[in-house]
Formats: sequence, C-alpha cells, structure tokens
Amino acid sequence: MSVDFEYGMFGLTAKIAGDVDHHAAAEMRVMIDGELERSMPDLLIFDMSGVTFMDSSGVGLVLGRVRTMKQWDGKVKISDPSARAEKILKMSGLEPMITWKPFGKEKRV
Repeated sequence: MSVDFEYGMFGLTAKIAGDVDHHAAAEMRVMIDGELERSMPDLLIFDMSGVTFMDSSGVGLVLGRVRTMKQWDGKVKISDPSARAEKILKMSGLEPMITWKPFGKEKRV
C-alpha cells in the first residue's frame, strides 16, 4: 500500500497503489487528510490505476474525502481505476465520479 501526492493544474492527485483494505484505508485516510488540510485544493483526484485489491473500506475512504472536500466546496474524482477497483466503485454507485484515462487529458463521456 502506498500513497504518493502530486500537485498539478487540476488540483491534488493521490496516487494509490496496492491493496486498499481496512488496515490500509485507515493509514491512507490519515495521510490524505493531512495533505488536504495543508493544501486545501479545489479538486482531489484519486489515481487508482495501481490498486490491486479494494473492498468496502476503499469506498469509505473515497466517501469520507468527498465529505471533507465539500466543506470548502471542493470536488473529488477517481482517475483510471484498475479493473478490481472499478468493479467495487461501480457496485457502490460511485461511477459518476470516475474518469478513464489520466485526468485532464481525455474523459469518458
């Protein structure tokens, strides 16, 4: 499990790699929340191309950051999820937040 942060013209990208289970999601939550508090971006992008496993804890991670971002009128997008992450995200109803391809270059309509 790893989270790398990248600042760009679209906002803050949290690039997630590895398994997103209960334990990993708790650690990621702390790391992402700290970065959000420091930077307060208008947009948080979860790059989930490197996710190898994800359960409902990953959905909770995303939804919690949606609530956090709404506090300052920010938005959350999910960029290019792996096949495993995509399946869970679709089942949870988060599909409208998903963009395929790197964010800002080409979006799925």
